[in-house]
Amino acid sequence: MSDLFEFNGAESAGWSQPEPSLGEQEAWSTVPEPLRRESPPAWPRASEPELVRHYTWLSSRNFGIDTGFYPLGSCTMKHNPRLNERIVQLPGIDRIHPLQPEHQVQGLLAIFFEMQEMLSICSGMDEVTLQPVAGAQGEFTAMRCIQEFHRSIDQGHRDKVIVPDSAHGTNPASAAMCGYDIIEIPSAADGRIDLAALEEAVGDDTAAMMITNPSTLGLFELEISQAAEMVHEAGGQMYYDGANFNAILGKTDPGRMGFDAVHYNLHKTFSQPHGGGGPGSGPIGVKAHLAPFLPSPIAGRRKRVADDSEGVGDGYWYFWRGIGESSIGKIQQWHGNSGAVVRAWAFYRRYGRELERMSEHAVLNANYLRHRILNPSPDTAARMHAMPLDGAPADVVKHEFTLSLSALKEAVGVTGRDVAKRLLDYGVMAPTLYFPMIVPECLMIEPTETESKEVMDRFADDFHKILSEDPEVVTSAPHTTDVRRVDEVWAARNLVLRHPGPE
Repeated sequence: MSDLFEFNGAESAGWSQPEPSLGEQEAWSTVPEPLRRESPPAWPRASEPELVRHYTWLSSRNFGIDTGFYPLGSCTMKHNPRLNERIVQLPGIDRIHPLQPEHQVQGLLAIFFEMQEMLSICSGMDEVTLQPVAGAQGEFTAMRCIQEFHRSIDQGHRDKVIVPDSAHGTNPASAAMCGYDIIEIPSAADGRIDLAALEEAVGDDTAAMMITNPSTLGLFELEISQAAEMVHEAGGQMYYDGANFNAILGKTDPGRMGFDAVHYNLHKTFSQPHGGGGPGSGPIGVKAHLAPFLPSPIAGRRKRVADDSEGVGDGYWYFWRGIGESSIGKIQQWHGNSGAVVRAWAFYRRYGRELERMSEHAVLNANYLRHRILNPSPDTAARMHAMPLDGAPADVVKHEFTLSLSALKEAVGVTGRDVAKRLLDYGVMAPTLYFPMIVPECLMIEPTETESKEVMDRFADDFHKILSEDPEVVTSAPHTTDVRRVDEVWAARNLVLRHPGPE
């Protein structure tokens, strides 16, 4: 049953709505006339087994981290522990209304408070808000706090934000949404910050610099402290994009590097499902001078007094506290995405100090896979030497790495997109393609810490096989997927967002 709307069983088959308690005619009269249908909806008629088979069939057409290897550089698709899902579904957590009184939600408030404290400690920040529900929204929130901080000290003329040419696209977009002008600086020859270019860019109009460390090239910025000092001397603020935080957790933190604000992607570092796998969460942490501008509420805690008779607990009373008149105001309804926060909290509480090993394994896996790809097996070495994979300027990377397939394109006409499409035929999700844009014919690959050596070996072997295949096979891929190669530009301009239904 490939299309449920093309299926129409017996007249009496399927599931029907119960009869309305008011009676059909009386119930129908309660619907305003302009909203009444002229004809009944053409819903398909199917039994429960047929419906189950239909949705199971649909799920088999999707690829996800639970289906196979998903080496999506930067966006970090890794395994999400099922234990976290069990915890977030507990009745005392998933059946709570945001307006319930504080004494009825002490458990959730305690989780929020602990998560704020843990994120603050691991990032070197002084205050954390969990309200933003996406990484990009966290960027926007932090930049608004920086903007209001400058205005509060009569520095509202600062209207320039500096970003490196390897930055995530959301960085300049978030700053532009706040009304800032964007100053892009080129990377140095080794792919890292060009301090000379930064020195030329900073000035009296500099509001902030936005950068992630390690960078999108998978390189640790060795001169980040010097960069922070230059921006601070000019009167600007340093913003840390937390997309690559999983490469340094437990080893160092943005506070030590000189950053004033940071956002955390809970789906990247702390195992909250990503994208279609679950709603996002992008908390931000800030230094004390930016804290008065955070959105509220923020979870607070005080020692329970002896005569406090409300509830029982750990000796503390948890409550929602506001920030004050300087707050930028809410940027999301209620207090953020509580389900995402609980999952990340469970992950953090489970591993604690062992999260340092997560960073070590993420870096180890990235370097191992990079080595395997850049050093092909003997049967492909003869072809590989004419098509070197360059574009990765360092011998050691952090959590991810980039490959340039420009030489392959020049030699046999096979592009990075062709290789990415062909990987789909091998049961692997394509890596991030053509980003960062400073690497020609770029593939950005991140195995994460949750993949085994066997999975990475298989991926490297398949990668080498693709480079040895007939170019016509690769340039016409994929061949085994439900949807073959499409005109992506046309598809982007002509979105189909709903099923057309029966004629």
